[in-house]
Amino acid sequence: MSTLTILHKLKLKRSATKEKIIRFYDEATEDYEFWSKDFNMHFGYYIPFKTSIFKRDTMLNEMNGQVFDRLQVSKQNALIADLGCGIGGAMRYALRKYPLLRIIGVTVSPFQVSEGNKRLQNMNGLILEENYTHTSFKTNSVNGAYAIESFCHSGHSSAAFKEAYRILKPGAKLVIADAFLKKDEEDLCVGSNYCYEQLCKGWSLEGLGSMDKIKLTLEQIGFKNIVIEDVSARVAPSVLHVPFAITGFMLKKLFRKESLKPQSWKNLKGSLFALLSGLHMRSFGYYIITAEK
Repeated sequence: MSTLTILHKLKLKRSATKEKIIRFYDEATEDYEFWSKDFNMHFGYYIPFKTSIFKRDTMLNEMNGQVFDRLQVSKQNALIADLGCGIGGAMRYALRKYPLLRIIGVTVSPFQVSEGNKRLQNMNGLILEENYTHTSFKTNSVNGAYAIESFCHSGHSSAAFKEAYRILKPGAKLVIADAFLKKDEEDLCVGSNYCYEQLCKGWSLEGLGSMDKIKLTLEQIGFKNIVIEDVSARVAPSVLHVPFAITGFMLKKLFRKESLKPQSWKNLKGSLFALLSGLHMRSFGYYIITAEK
């Protein structure tokens, strides 16, 4: 097989993956309103005596708070990049807490751009239709960048990390909150591998990066002062909300006599296998990674 043929096939695969992600979010974003009234499209962070395990949005917003605490940016006119911003839930949280910040988010979903910018009116934020592996930010231009459960759509690719490094100012930080593999994909047991495959299919994920390789990749790109925190226990209480959220969502649809869209079924399936994956604690973990340029 010629090099040109291989490159063509890779290009087609990337295009198909991008279209799959766009379709996923264009069709499933409205479903997330049932998960979070603030449209936080991620899991939460539980702190005893501060957050309630019964109040999901409290935990989801606490995850936003944990990310911004690690960014350590609150100064006036600081520019922050949300790399895979969804409909802007984390952006709105931060702009309410730090009104002097400027936050620009990127997403490949036209629906999220349209709906997200409506919700950001009168706030110092903007969502652009761009891929986080190739943005329009100038080199050395942002005071901080974060990615909450978004880099998994590219398989935690080095391209995503490299682009974040390019746009950050020297000394600025990248914070990633996401699920990762604790071992290489080929080393997963049968049960873990099945859950992993179904999770990726349901949520249109390219895959999850292996923690054995993530730090090395970040170091090779040029990041320093890399801190990797296993916060699986903090995230678990919000993951346990999944079966209740699915049941409630289904009952709502039945009560309204509404049929589920194909992508909604996939989204629900992905959510279920996210819960099942969490039970395989030797194979999967949830981490917050902080890295400085």
